[in-house]
Amino acid sequence: MRIHSAIIGLGLVALPITSVLAQKNINGQVNTITTGVPFLRISPDARAGAMGDVGIATSPDPNAQYWNVGKTPFAEKKFGLSLTYTPWLRDLVPDISLAYVSGYLKFGKEDRQALSASLRYFSLGDINFTDANAQPIGTGKPREYAIDLGYSRRLSDYLSAGVSLRYVYSALLTGISNTSTASYKPGKTVAADLGLFYSKKNEITEYKSNTLNAGLAITNLGGKISYDATGTRRDFLPINLGLGVAYNMHVDEYNQFTIALDVNKLLVPTPIDSSTEPGVTKYYIPTNKSVTSAVFGSFGDAQGGFSEELREIQISVGAEYWYQNQFALRAGYFYEDKTKGDRKYFTLGVGVRYKVFQLNGSYLVPSGNGITRNPLSNTFRFSLMFEFDKIEKESN
Repeated sequence: MRIHSAIIGLGLVALPITSVLAQKNINGQVNTITTGVPFLRISPDARAGAMGDVGIATSPDPNAQYWNVGKTPFAEKKFGLSLTYTPWLRDLVPDISLAYVSGYLKFGKEDRQALSASLRYFSLGDINFTDANAQPIGTGKPREYAIDLGYSRRLSDYLSAGVSLRYVYSALLTGISNTSTASYKPGKTVAADLGLFYSKKNEITEYKSNTLNAGLAITNLGGKISYDATGTRRDFLPINLGLGVAYNMHVDEYNQFTIALDVNKLLVPTPIDSSTEPGVTKYYIPTNKSVTSAVFGSFGDAQGGFSEELREIQISVGAEYWYQNQFALRAGYFYEDKTKGDRKYFTLGVGVRYKVFQLNGSYLVPSGNGITRNPLSNTFRFSLMFEFDKIEKESN
């Protein structure tokens, strides 16, 4: 039991700690959904991170692998590579970070198909473990990673689709030499992403146009993950349904604007209150459900009814401005209901592009004070991207 509690505690590091604070302020109403390997829902992209974490329907780049694998065939270039580093929860812990590398390659007739891949590595720093008597039992370096491989293609001039396979590895109790860890094993599982993307451009003049994008992405659809060697307890992955729209306007030769909206909902069971005592709440997660029943049942399993289901929806809005396609300014807002995690924050960011090179940075604006301070405050993300056109050989 002590080991399982430690695993849950480490996993919560990747979740919005504000949900714990919310429980102190809203007695009896907080019912935050938790899953295994929550690092899979941390945005690893500085461009999207500056726009309130929108990315399902924005113009494709090498980070499309995370947001919507179906976007990739609409990328303007043939090759793309992105490297991102995110110091995570720096207001709480100094050595937690997420590293991400992703890329794509378009091929086939008219480059209508694409292969993509990515690697996410989440380090929880150094952890000093103790037993129930507060005695040291070792120092560990918990770590998690996910490896993706995707394929996508255009189905028409305006529509594309993609699928991505993912291997997930989570080792949360490494470095402990104690008999109490005998029942522990690293968590391993596989999952898949499915994505659809629609994009239609309306040319008005040589330098004036508008583009409407829409996207749908189901991510982390896969088997449960377990840290118990006996397989007694198995936790759901953060299976997610995301819908997005984006509208881009090329005002003239020098200026363009994009506005975007994403809505997301976890397709996992809502915790159930099993208490029969008035005024007492005892939530438990029904992990005995199958993945199929959990996904389809997630639209109507909340004890609070339809109103609680609506509160489980997360909303992201973002805007982007480019000048001469070289300098970008970005801003956004992320909203989550106070009973489902209570993440609410503004984001800002900039981008610089020079030929095949692009550098993006994002910043999560501090909010709250004292115990209500958002632990995600002062979150930075840095992305370095390279995109190339096809290199033509010179004829002799």
